[in-house]
Amino acid sequence: MLQLITAEYLYKHHPGATEGELTQTRSAMVNTNTLAQMAEQLDLGSYLYLGKGIAKGGGRNLKSLLANAFEAVLGAVFLDAGYDAAYHYYLNRYRSLPTPAQDENFKGRLQQVAQERFGQTPFYDSEGARVGNQREYTSVVFAGAEPLGTGHGATKQEAEQEAARAALQSLGDGAVAPATPKAARTPRPRKRRAPGPRSTPPAEIVSIVPEPEPQTEPAREPESSGEPGRSRQFGEPIE
Repeated sequence: MLQLITAEYLYKHHPGATEGELTQTRSAMVNTNTLAQMAEQLDLGSYLYLGKGIAKGGGRNLKSLLANAFEAVLGAVFLDAGYDAAYHYYLNRYRSLPTPAQDENFKGRLQQVAQERFGQTPFYDSEGARVGNQREYTSVVFAGAEPLGTGHGATKQEAEQEAARAALQSLGDGAVAPATPKAARTPRPRKRRAPGPRSTPPAEIVSIVPEPEPQTEPAREPESSGEPGRSRQFGEPIE
């Protein structure tokens, strides 16, 4: 929705602008700071349904949430009254801002500079790592094989924006203010655990008692009846 609105606005009101000017104007109209300022004018933060944790942590003043809330309102106007109503509603809110919103889309600016100087689109290599109880991202931006800048942030987007800012400074873009250095984190000393006694597995117990041999019943002798035995063949008495 915002892309269509900004495209129509630039087509009508900036017909002779260069590609770089159009990119900067479009970025200023749709960046998070601009949308957050519009949301603050409507006091949308007090209408957000948030969890207890993020509400206590200042979530109602979070720019990303305010920007999303304003986009939701703009989408509701579009569904209820159509595109023209949403277009004029957005322009009225944008023109009513007391001061122009600061464009912090360094990625868009770097893309423009990299395409003009190197004929390439920059790309980012980002990785996250856990530092203490928090997660920190590191991003390196490239335009070809050589890195242009490195940035750090609590989110991947912030790290890429910082990397783009550093790249613009290294390329001599005077429109970018130097980044404010962040306080270095002091590493917490880790307590070493005393080595405990190693538990050795019990030795396998082997029985040395011989197994009893199976007992066989002795052959029973024929019971004697008290009479002298007789020959089996002739039936005669055996002396």
